[in-house]
Amino acid sequence: MKYGRTLMLAVSTALLAGIFGYAGRVKAQTAPEPLPPKRVAHILVIGATKGFEHDSIPNAMATIWQMGHDTKLWEATLRTDYELLTKKDLGGMNRKNLNYFDALVFTSPTGNMDLPEDQKHDMLSFIHDDGKGFVGVHAALDSNYDWPEYGEMIGGWFDQHPWMTFNAPIINEAPDFPAVRHFPHAFNKRDEIYQAKSWSRDKVNVLLSLDASKLDYNNPRVHRTDHDFAVAWSKMYGNGRVFYSTLGHTTEAWDDPDIKTMYFEAIKWVLHMTDGSTASHPKTGM
Repeated sequence: MKYGRTLMLAVSTALLAGIFGYAGRVKAQTAPEPLPPKRVAHILVIGATKGFEHDSIPNAMATIWQMGHDTKLWEATLRTDYELLTKKDLGGMNRKNLNYFDALVFTSPTGNMDLPEDQKHDMLSFIHDDGKGFVGVHAALDSNYDWPEYGEMIGGWFDQHPWMTFNAPIINEAPDFPAVRHFPHAFNKRDEIYQAKSWSRDKVNVLLSLDASKLDYNNPRVHRTDHDFAVAWSKMYGNGRVFYSTLGHTTEAWDDPDIKTMYFEAIKWVLHMTDGSTASHPKTGM
């Protein structure tokens, strides 16, 4: 009997060990695999100028860096030169070039950029062929007048700011687009609104525009006879997403939660973190 009880105890112990061992193996087999860490995007912010230098440039660059730092959605490299606008191996201590980045942000880089042809090609290829993103802030439209492909990429060029800095009456034409959905249908912002030339509504998706019924046209700097003054738009350039807005001229703009949200969502959009249309549409009723 003693031998029998010992045998039964041993068998029971073995069975229990087997059951718990099997349960452990099942648990181990069915436990979900941990997700790979989310990749942080890399954006290159250019604040170099060859013309008028806006006081808001440091505010814009710092804000864009801070937004990425706080949300962990991107890491921003801030530059006031054009060295990294190339796909060429730079060697030495600096290993970054356009191949490292996912988007470009131009913060009011006035004047004609001093870029050789290979760098111009690389920058446009970065957007058009590689499908990377581009965000133009304010005077990004006041740049590169001798570079036709740049104007095609961004959507046009600066052609005066007829009302200087004023309380601009703005209409939200695309309330479903991520970068402007937080704005009401009609609102005012104190900023410097650019008039665009070599620009056509049928080549972009106008997101914000001036309320033409509330503007003073007794001004020799008003050149657009159609009275169509876009404030922000989205478009495609080849495979790449492009966003531009004239807002952000003043240093105070970069303390405005509305403006910060617009550019935050615009960067997310060009990075393909959100979706939004680039289809053109007729001018909406005011």
